[in-house]
Amino acid sequence: MKFNTGLAVDTIENPLGFTYGEGVEGPTPEIRRLDDIRGSLENPECEGPDELYCIAMDVKEENDKKDLEERNLLFGVVTYAAGKVGDGPVRSQGHIHAVSDSCQSSTPEVYEIWEGEAIIYMQESGSDHAGNCYAVHAKAGEVVIVPPYWVHATVNADVKTNMTFGAWCIRDYGFDYDEVRAHKGIAFFPKYRDEKIVWEMNQMYESATLIEMEAREYKEFALEQGKAIYTQYKENHEKFDFVTNPAKYKEIWKQYRP
Repeated sequence: MKFNTGLAVDTIENPLGFTYGEGVEGPTPEIRRLDDIRGSLENPECEGPDELYCIAMDVKEENDKKDLEERNLLFGVVTYAAGKVGDGPVRSQGHIHAVSDSCQSSTPEVYEIWEGEAIIYMQESGSDHAGNCYAVHAKAGEVVIVPPYWVHATVNADVKTNMTFGAWCIRDYGFDYDEVRAHKGIAFFPKYRDEKIVWEMNQMYESATLIEMEAREYKEFALEQGKAIYTQYKENHEKFDFVTNPAKYKEIWKQYRP
């Protein structure tokens, strides 16, 4: 890993996956293939990598298992393949986090880029009027937080290399795709042209405003810049309470900007 992730996890290729070091446990990664998602693509007949991404949820140090279960906190690791899908970079479809039974709220997600570069795309609403839409560029070691109820998607920002990230989320997570699929995608599609990513508005939306920006420091959540988010959990088990109990932080979410 290019960044000290705080976990003994390494990426592998062919097939995409992960290996776990001593004291770390995680599941066999699930691989999502291009054929699995053709029905949700702008151009279902497009070409791209066979293996789009692999995902392993509930990766942890064995000693943390009981505490994480009691806190309803979950750590996942994902690798997105290099290459393009049609005329755009490899990316997720886009969704909203469904309301979790445990907290009766949609929940946030804390991304930390491990390898490569990412754009965490998010929009305030999945309605015809998407509101402000943010394309947040993040490099290895940088963090991006997606708030509750916002549409979001993950983009591999460099088509020449794989991108890996770790993320904190709630254990009883769920995805709501209805509004995104009703609009045949997110409000702005990433395209790869002239060796850079540009954005094209989805005409299924009536209005939307795109804001491109770099990842920032999250002082409002007392996150330490440059220190792995798993390490920060190890040092303070309550630090990511805002992920599993978002209603307690409603004043922050009301004025939140990525």
